[in-house]
Amino acid sequence: MPREKARPRIRWRFWLGALFWFALFVSSAMAARLAHRYVLHDAQFLLSAEQRGALTLDGVQYASRAKLLRVFAGDYGRSIFAVPLDERRRRLLAVDWVLDATVSRVWPNRLCVHVTERTPVAFVSLPLRGPGSPARFLLVDAQGVLLDPPLRAQFAFPVLTGLSEDQTDAERRVRVRAIQNLMDELGPAGQNISEINAAVPDDLTVIAQVEGRPLELKLGEGNYGTRLQNFLLHYPEIRKHAPNNTTFDLRLDDRITAEEQPKP
Repeated sequence: MPREKARPRIRWRFWLGALFWFALFVSSAMAARLAHRYVLHDAQFLLSAEQRGALTLDGVQYASRAKLLRVFAGDYGRSIFAVPLDERRRRLLAVDWVLDATVSRVWPNRLCVHVTERTPVAFVSLPLRGPGSPARFLLVDAQGVLLDPPLRAQFAFPVLTGLSEDQTDAERRVRVRAIQNLMDELGPAGQNISEINAAVPDDLTVIAQVEGRPLELKLGEGNYGTRLQNFLLHYPEIRKHAPNNTTFDLRLDDRITAEEQPKP
């Protein structure tokens, strides 16, 4: 008598487990959706223009607070969790004087903005834009970025020439680094430097106040401190023999050359 074929066994444990995980996935997805809707629409998370301290700015000294606040103008009346933080940071970085910025959500309905500002290192005298136009003076930081001087701010920097708006930040950065090396090497003696020409970064020329007179000193590249100190040491004698000369070439360490003054 032939045997009956065994019926396939239903894998109850497998299907029950799959059903359990499917139900868990669906419930988690629904819970996440409800939570997402909750934080986006519940009134307690709304950024309110009427609430004091709803948006705080930290680290701002020279950047325009109005421009910084304008970045978040469209966020009032909406949940802080709907604010795209990366996009807001990108817009903050486009504001003058802002080097870096962070934007943080503070539970339940506040935004905190921390700004790191650029540090200027010199004034910049820009070329004239047209005949009769006055020279424009801006500030420049160590990265070669030009900055509008803030109102009611005072800086004791030399004026840097040889830079222009047409140059890239990288081109200006090379010149700024050259004058920073110069000022670092001169130390306290650099306080008498009023102007630095960095048009050629490896051939610097400065205007220095010496015995009450503005003198043009060609310092070249490197060894600035020694060259300037040698000149100051010998200047009283030099002035006796060349009282009308105001331009001196110090680029050779073993000599000081008084350049001929142009005839009027």
